[in-house]
Amino acid sequence: MGSAISTVYLGLAYCCCSATGNLCNACLGTTLQGTTGRKRAVLLLAITIAVALFFQYKVAASIVLNQGWIWKCYRTVPGMGKMVYKAWKDPYCESYEDEALMVQCAGNAGVYRPTSLAALFFVVSAVATKMVPAVNREAWLAKYTVYFFGIFFTMLIPNAPLFIGIFLWMARFGASIFVLLQQVILIDIAYNWNEDWVEKSNECDRLSYGSGQKWLRAIVSACVGLYSLAIIGISLLYRHFGGCPENTWVITLTLLGILAMTGFQLSGHEGSLLTSSVMSLYATYLAFSIVSKNPNGTCNPRLGHDDMWGIIIGLALTFLSLAWTGWSWSAEQRLNVEGVQAPTTMSPASTTPNPDTINLDVPFLDPDEQPTSGIVTEQNTSSPNFGTDLWKLNVVLALISCWVAMTLTGWGTIEDLDESSHAANPQVGRVNMAMIGVSQWTAILLYIWTLVAPRLFPNRDFSY
Repeated sequence: MGSAISTVYLGLAYCCCSATGNLCNACLGTTLQGTTGRKRAVLLLAITIAVALFFQYKVAASIVLNQGWIWKCYRTVPGMGKMVYKAWKDPYCESYEDEALMVQCAGNAGVYRPTSLAALFFVVSAVATKMVPAVNREAWLAKYTVYFFGIFFTMLIPNAPLFIGIFLWMARFGASIFVLLQQVILIDIAYNWNEDWVEKSNECDRLSYGSGQKWLRAIVSACVGLYSLAIIGISLLYRHFGGCPENTWVITLTLLGILAMTGFQLSGHEGSLLTSSVMSLYATYLAFSIVSKNPNGTCNPRLGHDDMWGIIIGLALTFLSLAWTGWSWSAEQRLNVEGVQAPTTMSPASTTPNPDTINLDVPFLDPDEQPTSGIVTEQNTSSPNFGTDLWKLNVVLALISCWVAMTLTGWGTIEDLDESSHAANPQVGRVNMAMIGVSQWTAILLYIWTLVAPRLFPNRDFSY
């Protein structure tokens, strides 16, 4: 009887594992069909975000306060409870006498655990993929297994100096770089958005002249809506954060940057007003990020309060970046000067791919899933250009890991939730303001350069 039950359990386990594998292959593609592994990497980072949120809002408080079902689970394992307690409530977090600050400290360190592991994973993957491109699409079951074991072991490592110290500053630097990369991502998405709607307008006009006006009106409406949100945001920043000279300067310079971006775009034929409106709203968000890090309570009415909206917007930008990295056919083109692995289609009468043909009906599709009339063979997937620049996408995912860590922890700041005029580490707040400010203006100048460069160098091709 016991052997029969064991056989049933093994059969059910096999069915579950098989079903899970088939589901993953259906959603992400199989590694035997020439996929690049990008979607599996994106899924791993999405799992990292979920684990980071769980560690921050559930695990940290349960361990530090010695309460809840999570702490009881750890205590059931001999010696585990004591090891985890010492690791999460190490001398660094114990230095905060207030219990709420101690929980914040442990929660921030809880975020750094999975994000630092993910950053390390993608850096190693970038190096390996640079040497052997096929590595990025192989052995993902083993990669996930190693990752989850790594998550378990990070829980036994003390907060300082590895997480609150070394990785914290590395994450600040990486997140600052990612702010610039977000500019590339948003520009790419905005251009594709504009071109897609213009193409739809042209298609409607070809069928019935004048019917395409609705798509052009939609573009104008989107521009008006985004610019309106940017103006409202600037007004609210002046109203709630404009009581101090440093905040007023940040907001005013942001407004001047928006006017400069729009002015340069309108003065030539480069770019689109929709792209400029997206960048304007993004610059406004960065201005809010800067002033909300001000450690002076008289200048920052949000000091000491949970920045829920900042976290929501940051996560939304994160998932937008993940979608671009994993599913956009233009991701590798934007990161590769030579435009390697352009989307290809095959005509029924020819077996030779045409790299200039792109299905505009699916502008947010993975290159390896572009429609073809033939079967992808091993010869196709082993071509010299297949996935040769995937290491760059792994670098992007490592930077996104740093950005997630900073988004969830307010760039590593710890604030007193009971006294809104008190910041536990005011110097860190000043450093964060400076880093985000430099990133914001570098991003603004980068977009202006994309508008000016074609005028200065009219004979160069700026397609990629």
